[in-house]
Amino acid sequence: MIAKLPKTALWLAVGLVLWFAAAVFGPKFGLIDWRFALGTMVREWGPILIGITALVAVIALVAILWKGPRGQWWKAALALSIPAALMGGLASVASTAESVPPIHDVATDVSDPPQFTEWTREKRAQVSANPLNDYATPLGELDAWSDMDSPLATQSHAQIIAESYPDLATIPYSGDASDAMVAVSLAMEDIGLFDVTSDVDGGRVEGVAETFLFGFKDDVVARVRDGEIDLRSVSRVGLSDLGYNAARLRELSEAIESRLSE
Repeated sequence: MIAKLPKTALWLAVGLVLWFAAAVFGPKFGLIDWRFALGTMVREWGPILIGITALVAVIALVAILWKGPRGQWWKAALALSIPAALMGGLASVASTAESVPPIHDVATDVSDPPQFTEWTREKRAQVSANPLNDYATPLGELDAWSDMDSPLATQSHAQIIAESYPDLATIPYSGDASDAMVAVSLAMEDIGLFDVTSDVDGGRVEGVAETFLFGFKDDVVARVRDGEIDLRSVSRVGLSDLGYNAARLRELSEAIESRLSE
C-alpha cells in the first residue's frame, strides 16, 4: 500500500495540471465559459484541489522515507512540487491584483481619452463587453464598482491612472499624420495585435489584443492628431486587468517610437 502512494500522488498532480490547463486554455478556444473557468475552476475549486494533492504527496513522501521503498521518493517529491508551484502562481496573481488599481481601462490622455469607432463600440456591444466609462466619474458612482469599500471609490479613472501609471504619456510625432498612422498600424502588428484597422478621416487606428491565458480580448485605439499620438486599451470582460492594459500601452508606445524613428 505504501509503495503505491507516490504513484497515486503523482497521478493526482498530473490531474491537477490538466485541471488548470483546461481552466486557462478552455475559454481561449471556446470550450468553456471564462466565468466558470476563472470563478469556479480556478478561484473556488483550485485551492481545494491543490490542498488535497499536496496533502497526499506529503503523506506519500513521509511514508516512503520512513518505511520505504525509498527508490520511489522522487515521485512523491515531484507530486508535491506541482501543487506548490501552482499555489505559488495563484499567490503571485493575488499579489499583483493587490498592487494595481482594480480598473480595466487605461489611456495616455486622461483628460480626453481616445474614443473608439462606432464599429468597435458595436462589436463590444455584441459580446456584452464592459461599458466604456467616463474618466471623470468617481469609481463608486459606476455600476461595476458601486459596492467598492475603498478610498479609490472616490477617485475617477483619470485620477487613478495619473497616480498609478505616471509613465504613460502622449507620443509626439513630426511630419504627415498619415505616415504616423502607418507607423502606429505597423507597431500594433509588431506587438501581436490583430484585426488592425485605420480610420483615416477620424485619425484613429484600432486593434485587438488577446491574453495568452484564458484568451481575454482587449480593444486598443490610437488617436493621431496635431502632432500627438494618444493610446487607450480597454478589457472586454473582468473588473481588474492586473495591470495588463498599462503594460500593453508601454509596449505599444515603444514600438510606435521605434517605427517613427525609422
